[in-house]
Amino acid sequence: MRLRAGVTRWTVDDLLVGAFTGAVDDLVLRRNDGVAAYNLAVVVDDAAQGIDQVVRGDDLLTSAPRQGYLASLLGLPPVRYAHVPLALNEHRQRLAKRDGAVTLPDLAVDGRSALEVLGLLAVSLGLAAAGERVTPAVLRHRFDPAVLPRHPWIVLPDRLL
Repeated sequence: MRLRAGVTRWTVDDLLVGAFTGAVDDLVLRRNDGVAAYNLAVVVDDAAQGIDQVVRGDDLLTSAPRQGYLASLLGLPPVRYAHVPLALNEHRQRLAKRDGAVTLPDLAVDGRSALEVLGLLAVSLGLAAAGERVTPAVLRHRFDPAVLPRHPWIVLPDRLL
């Protein structure tokens, strides 16, 4: 099932890139297998949870206008987006499970705790100093889109393990 879009472009507000206008096409709402399509699912799920800010990888920036348009049709309040640069490998390719990304269990085998990994991620985002111990509660209060990096984080596995 598709929604025939009444517009071809839509603008969303992004904390890192500012106003972003992107293409809107006829959106798939329900897949052939009967499952709600991603764009509909995230819009409805975010609204149901009262989410007003969505932080995602910048590879998903072009999906935001479709989601903003769909939310407007459903009478939902707009969310503020922050599309952050991705973590890339040494070949500047997106890290993903299927591409051999290092996982938390991989790091645990080498003696890295979840809090150490959290600290490493916080450093990559400019939210902590190298070696500083942080918790999710601390980072929640430090989160500031103004300090987020504008370039990808190049992850070198030998520095993680």
